[in-house]
Amino acid sequence: MNTFEGSYLGDRARIAPGALLECKICWYRYDPAAGDPQWQVPAGTPFAALPPHWCCPQCEGAAEQFMVVDDAGAR
Repeated sequence: MNTFEGSYLGDRARIAPGALLECKICWYRYDPAAGDPQWQVPAGTPFAALPPHWCCPQCEGAAEQFMVVDDAGAR
């Protein structure tokens, strides 16, 4: 089975803590400043720190389906 590795190449360590990521399926944006209320992820949680079972709260796409859209934390 092939998986899409997004722009972070499947390596969460490459993602800056403040980076915004977008689901390639439904365009939901994960913003670490907001967290994810549906999954009870507190505000301030970087994408790299999301639990392994986390998936898109809109379409249930896997975290590996997300692409970095704003690497704000790297600036």
